[in-house]
Amino acid sequence: MSQFPDAKFITSANAPAQFLPDTGVEVAVAGRSNAGKSSAINVIVNRRQFARTSKTPGRTQLVNFFSLRDGQRLVDLPGYGFAKVSESMRRHWGQLLQDYFEGRKSLAGLILVVDIRRQLTDFDQQMLAFAASVSLPVHILLTKADKLKRGQAATALLQVRKALDGAATVQLFSALKRQGTDEACDVLENFLAKGEE
Repeated sequence: MSQFPDAKFITSANAPAQFLPDTGVEVAVAGRSNAGKSSAINVIVNRRQFARTSKTPGRTQLVNFFSLRDGQRLVDLPGYGFAKVSESMRRHWGQLLQDYFEGRKSLAGLILVVDIRRQLTDFDQQMLAFAASVSLPVHILLTKADKLKRGQAATALLQVRKALDGAATVQLFSALKRQGTDEACDVLENFLAKGEE
């Protein structure tokens, strides 16, 4: 049973003028393409094909707004890395993300999706920098934890924790095995609750 039975897609934005009104509270989800962002969103919200998964990495090319509950939103941010796009498109995404982070008063937290086998990439560091610039709490999902042996996954978790040096909280996650789902749901709920204080 989903904690968000009424969750639904609202709109996509390709420019700040198209963002939803800055009211209520929202939590953003970001991740380099191929990190498993859409799958993670679907498992956390417990709705199949809620965020569209694709065999082609980097399909999220717009800022996608989803309603979770009345006055509470999830925002799926563009992921790039594997995405085959032009340099001008990458620059546009970078500016769009900067405008989003700097302009949204309703933004209460960022869930950053990172492939455990790749560790923190330049994209992830950029997202952490955006979040730090507006004092936004960040929680990292180390996805695809099922691809590593338990000891390797534990070591990777420690390495990322050390690299972050307190800049974000971090956990192991597997959409396939539904590992870490409860913890991720709790973080999402906490971000939403804090945003309403």
